[in-house]
Amino acid sequence: MKNNDFNRTQRGFAMIAAIVLLVMLTALGAAVLRLTYTQQIGSAQDIMGARAMQAANAGVEWGMYRAIKGTWAGTACNTSTPTQTLDLIALTGFKVTVTCSTQSTAYKEGQKEQPDTSIVDITLQLYVIDAVACNGSAASCPDDLSSGSSTYVERRRQSVVSSIVPGM
Repeated sequence: MKNNDFNRTQRGFAMIAAIVLLVMLTALGAAVLRLTYTQQIGSAQDIMGARAMQAANAGVEWGMYRAIKGTWAGTACNTSTPTQTLDLIALTGFKVTVTCSTQSTAYKEGQKEQPDTSIVDITLQLYVIDAVACNGSAASCPDDLSSGSSTYVERRRQSVVSSIVPGM
């Protein structure tokens, strides 16, 4: 009779071990899912960052072309500091705000200490092109309202190009 009491008290031990094992496997599965999700978000942000940099590069190149050709917003870049926004959302998912500012520097090309009649005055025009690419919802970049979002990406590129102003 004592033997039967012993068998009854040992019942259910395997059930408790199985429940503990299931809980541990569930926790491990949840940790793996969270790690996978974090990896996917990081990878997506890397890709979006690369796209934003390419959009900013395109904005700088566009701005350089417009500044040197003198067709910046219908006027030359040197009259003010114009800003234009390029809508590249259909192509890249980004909009690019391009700003142009200038400096003029006059110097003597090949100048010597004694005056020489063959020396020509040359004016060098410097264009500073600043391009900011972002995927926010505002009309221009940077977008302060969207910057807190985990999907917001912004890249800035600045370049300086020089050209000789003819006839000066």
